[in-house]
Amino acid sequence: MTEGPWAGPIPPSAPPERLPQLDIPPPGPQRRLTVFFRLLLLVPHFVVLFFLHIAAWFATLATWFAALATARVPDPLYRFLAGYLGWATRVDAEAMLLVDRYPPFALHAPGYPVRVEVTGARLNRLAVLFRLILLIPALIVQALASSGWWALGLIWWLIVLVMGRVPQPLFEASAAVLRFRMRTGAYAMMLTPAYPKGFFGDRPGALGTDAEEAEKVGRVTENLGASGSATRPLVLGTPATVLLVVFLLAGLAGGASGSTSSYTTGDEPGRDPSPTPTVTDR
Repeated sequence: MTEGPWAGPIPPSAPPERLPQLDIPPPGPQRRLTVFFRLLLLVPHFVVLFFLHIAAWFATLATWFAALATARVPDPLYRFLAGYLGWATRVDAEAMLLVDRYPPFALHAPGYPVRVEVTGARLNRLAVLFRLILLIPALIVQALASSGWWALGLIWWLIVLVMGRVPQPLFEASAAVLRFRMRTGAYAMMLTPAYPKGFFGDRPGALGTDAEEAEKVGRVTENLGASGSATRPLVLGTPATVLLVVFLLAGLAGGASGSTSSYTTGDEPGRDPSPTPTVTDR
């Protein structure tokens, strides 16, 4: 779910740039039957999210103009976009085998174990004006990591199907990809002024000096039960870091392969050029 303050009225003492947080419980046993049919079971969500994505695009466009004029996001737009971000993140978490609990069809799901927390803050108009340009580096990293994860997705699916659970390094790396994707989406939709960070995880004890953050972590732990959140902070081991590099390289190789294939197909003598199919994350 999406928790925390919304866009409107911003307290003077509110931190200007608090990164969006993602809470996921530690990996546990997963039912092999639901793992086997995971993507098929999520098809209804993909259909609904397709239409929500269109609505979110127009809402983001309206948000851009509003933020440019007032340095803030109108409450109704903020709530809808934050809800959309939470819904998409919950579905992605289920699809990426991070949890084994079917997500609800709702913008806000207080009882679901995957939670997104976005804190509203005043926006910098100059950063809003050049938001798309500023986003380019983060979008490249996010696109490479996500496409790399899905390019190797059959391997992860087989591992979880055989073991009945997600290995810790794969859980950490997958959570890092999902969190960075969520943070990139939040920044793109102007839900936060904080630029996406933390692709390679957090430093040990990174949240220990922030009393407000520690209090929030305590509330999350209470809501999620004894297991608490395994992603706040998200500290990666060496195997998980290596996996993230593998995701990036796989995404880069997939992009290079697609470009080479497109060039070869379109420019062969005697062959009519044809459109190159576009491949999405899923």
